[in-house]
Amino acid sequence: MAFSGVEIKKILVRMPNWIGDVIMALPALEALKSNFPSSSLSVLARPWVKDILETHPAVDLLLPYNSTGRGLSRLKGIVGTARVLRREKFDLAILFQNAFEAALLSAMGGIRYRVGYDTDGRGVLLTHKVRRKGGGPKGHHVEYYMEILKEIGLTVTKSDPKLYISRGQAERARELLIREGIPDDKLIVGIGPGAIYGEAKRWPAERFAEVADRAANTWGASVIILGSEKEIGIGNTVLRSMKSNATNFCGRLSLRASVGVLSFCDYFVTNDSGLMHIAAALGVPTIAIFGSTDPVATGPRSPKAIVIKHQIPCAPCFKRVCPTDFQCMLSIKTDEVWKSLVRLREEVMK
Repeated sequence: MAFSGVEIKKILVRMPNWIGDVIMALPALEALKSNFPSSSLSVLARPWVKDILETHPAVDLLLPYNSTGRGLSRLKGIVGTARVLRREKFDLAILFQNAFEAALLSAMGGIRYRVGYDTDGRGVLLTHKVRRKGGGPKGHHVEYYMEILKEIGLTVTKSDPKLYISRGQAERARELLIREGIPDDKLIVGIGPGAIYGEAKRWPAERFAEVADRAANTWGASVIILGSEKEIGIGNTVLRSMKSNATNFCGRLSLRASVGVLSFCDYFVTNDSGLMHIAAALGVPTIAIFGSTDPVATGPRSPKAIVIKHQIPCAPCFKRVCPTDFQCMLSIKTDEVWKSLVRLREEVMK
């Protein structure tokens, strides 16, 4: 091991900035804790992802990173955070976030060992540089984060992301659903029609509505629509397009509350999004619809997930907006998604 014979009492992990990436980094976080079971593990993360990490058993301390804006304002945030890190006296920093700023913070924070990918011109600030093989991530991002630990001699085992929710979180979610007229014994189908990255990742809202109507009419399911404040319009489009009743939670719930509610879903139909990764990590049977992105790299890591993607010559293009005819998504018909959902239910019920 690269740190054999070295006493590591306190570890800092700089987590990625986005929900899906944070979830894909969870197996590496757990592997790090298992390699240093007696060490304190602190996580530095953006405020908007903290709800994912607060209840994770590998996390001993959660430090919010609030640096925002530009110029002097951003610099003050960096300097203030570096002071906090210096006070904590960390021995080791593992940087799952690839930005130069992450390495700068760990160096300014006086952390002796600083480990991360040699990207963004930050190699001079790292004590243990991990080079990206082939110039970029190959395979799934779960392994991409694991590779950092493997390259410094730590022991890792293949695993899928797992989310943990508290009893209080679950109880509040149950109470919320009951207030919305959804009893405990009701089959719940969740719909995730948004994707913050861009419209090229979004299957048409009207088609989500058709699938939701079939679930309501065929199974007697209660339908809930989940999404952020930026996805209120998409959620409303799904609701208006449905012939059955549904509950639109878009923009109404915190991330913590969304995770709690999603944990009560029996099935979830979604685009490639943070909610997709949350559902998979909760063990919710999931239908994931892919267009401009690559499920090999960012697909749901769960045996209870089915990915729907058509082989279009220009996909994956990773563009936010389709510059051509959007066939990667438009070629996926409602019947195909519904039949996949029926098949998934049959497999779950075996």
